[in-house]
Amino acid sequence: MADAPTSPYLVLARKYRPRDFTTLVGQDAMVQTLGNAFAQNRIHHAFILTGVRGVGKTTTARILARAFNYEDASGPHPTLDLAVEGEHCRAIIEGRHVDVIEMDAASNTGINDIREIIDSVKYAPSSAPYKVYVIDEVHMLSTAAFNGLLKTLEEPPPYVKFIFATTEIRKVPVTILSRCMRFDLRRITPEIMTAYLQSILDQEGVRFEPEALAMIVRAGEGSARDNLSLLDQAIAHGNGTVTSATVKAMLGLGDRARIIDLFEQLMGGRVGDAIETMRALYDMGADPQTLVADLADFTHLVTRIKVVPSAADDVSLTPDERRRGAELAGKLPMRALTRAWQILFKGYDEVARARNGLQAAEMALIRLAYAADLPSPDDLIARLANMPAPSQGSVQSAPINRPLPSGGGAPSGGGVGRGMPSALRLETAQPMDAVAVRADPVQPQAALATVATYKELIALAGAKRDVLVKLALEGQMRPISFEQGRIEVALADGADPGIIATLSARLQLWTGQRWLVNVSSKPPEGLTVRQEAAQRQQAAQAAAHDDPLVKAILDTFPGAKVVNVTVRDDATAALPDLPPPPSEEDDE
Repeated sequence: MADAPTSPYLVLARKYRPRDFTTLVGQDAMVQTLGNAFAQNRIHHAFILTGVRGVGKTTTARILARAFNYEDASGPHPTLDLAVEGEHCRAIIEGRHVDVIEMDAASNTGINDIREIIDSVKYAPSSAPYKVYVIDEVHMLSTAAFNGLLKTLEEPPPYVKFIFATTEIRKVPVTILSRCMRFDLRRITPEIMTAYLQSILDQEGVRFEPEALAMIVRAGEGSARDNLSLLDQAIAHGNGTVTSATVKAMLGLGDRARIIDLFEQLMGGRVGDAIETMRALYDMGADPQTLVADLADFTHLVTRIKVVPSAADDVSLTPDERRRGAELAGKLPMRALTRAWQILFKGYDEVARARNGLQAAEMALIRLAYAADLPSPDDLIARLANMPAPSQGSVQSAPINRPLPSGGGAPSGGGVGRGMPSALRLETAQPMDAVAVRADPVQPQAALATVATYKELIALAGAKRDVLVKLALEGQMRPISFEQGRIEVALADGADPGIIATLSARLQLWTGQRWLVNVSSKPPEGLTVRQEAAQRQQAAQAAAHDDPLVKAILDTFPGAKVVNVTVRDDATAALPDLPPPPSEEDDE
């Protein structure tokens, strides 16, 4: 006698799919709003449900369809109390009711598909009180399809209800959103998800470890479907038992305690121990990219606990993460944690792109270990400013481990104060005796009623925001003479001759006086303002390299270089005083 066929296995996500609002987890705000609406008989004709994958959008749509079409012995009456199945509930739950039409917008995107809905809404429901249209992934509809749906959506027949679901609410036109009651389904919190999974495991008779459940909840990221799929996989992987060891192997996770050990070794600068720990985790089957991601996750956790101590009470954390995370949050400064996050964040992408992920991960960890105890820029300036001046003919390296002065700031009489609201400028002298940081308040430049020098003319063009004239004065002209109402300039090679007429017109407009701008007949000699500024910048750069303090910084950090030196005066400060234009007698 042949064996009776066994029924196919039903996955947990389908077996425990909520069938009424009492079993829908994590969406209490939406359930309360709908309950009040049904109690007051203020039931909207169109709803749109949005949220990440697996939080219950399609499930909620089917429950709503049951609530609209609930009918018992007393007759049809919409209600959220679905404890007892109504006449239409079973067919709606199984997706076979003729008056509840589910459509996937991802495969029915065109206007012709919407025309079928528009034509069918003219006909009353066959057996249920309402004809319900459920359109999943509604953002996939074309523009023409959305436009074709607008009129029907705004004024549907009284027996029609629309329920839309989408993961991309921003792609839905505002004209559609304004006609719907919107519900944002939230990610399910770890506390609720943990209790939900525990209840399912108890019903299934599966033994589990709390730490393994915490790993699944963290990997599921608030999605009920993802968590149930992972739980299904963990039960199969563990042969009917959910343990931390099998979940680690299934997800490719490193041991959480070993990850914390690795983090402590890196933040302590013990790079050799860190590399050995990582190799051991790799040999156990952990993926290098996953290890870097786990380190970044723990860095984020320690930073959160440092800012919000109550974050250590999260139920999805392991005991080691709670206890040791809180200890490290109390020991590590915020700058070290933010620096570690930046290095790991960049290292994750490097591992993803590298041909050998383990090598890239090790290089990222080495970089993190050596950067863990670097001083902040403020501390470094304070220490370097407090070091003794090097003797003649030798350069001393900056003592990186020198203790900070009292108060942690710069010593009195030098260095940079904290939180200065003024602009910082590098001050130079000729010859350069020292490099000091000075705070000069930034003052807005007012428009000038009169122009007495070429320098003031450039400043006036800048104040008037006339970029064309300002650039021409700096780079295309060289001043020969300057007096009130009359200027003589020499044009540089390649200069636009039309700039002379433009300059004369601008001067009359800005000053209210007529100006005569002459072009010298002599060949141009000397440099333009921009060229002179470039020469001064080069000289300041060279002088900065000769400064003892700068030399000490460069020796302390091999490979460092001076990239910019800001001189005290602006680009036109060193213009020479110009003689008045020559008279006719001088020409003779």
